[in-house]
Amino acid sequence: MKSYIAKAEQIERKWYVVDAAGKPLGRVASQVASVLRGKHKPIFTPHVDTGDFVIVINSEKVLLTGKKLDQKMLRHHSLYPGGLKETPYREALNKKPEFVFQEAVRRMLPKGVLGRKMLKKLKVYRGTEHNNEAQKPEVLELKY
Repeated sequence: MKSYIAKAEQIERKWYVVDAAGKPLGRVASQVASVLRGKHKPIFTPHVDTGDFVIVINSEKVLLTGKKLDQKMLRHHSLYPGGLKETPYREALNKKPEFVFQEAVRRMLPKGVLGRKMLKKLKVYRGTEHNNEAQKPEVLELKY
């Protein structure tokens, strides 16, 4: 029996919309990353982008459990000595909740060219409105 390997030109992509309001950041991000990767499809192939498009709305209403809002830091470095910048998640969620959600998903995707290609299929919006109605997205029910 031969193993099936998906070909990039034969993959049908769907659009899903996820409402992140009142749900934990990590749980939503892990399920979104799984859909972006295509692991929900029977034709999943690790080295081929078989995933679907995902639209995330209400990213500013995502939850962080415990004391993570104040204790967990969003870090980046300028590559200069002493160039580490730290921002508490409370401040980052107020300023740019789209970036916080996108970073959570990005860190769950494969590193490299394939992961960057998968991340381009993620659309994150602050409120309930999004400009992808023409694609007729289906509501994605989250497992937890």
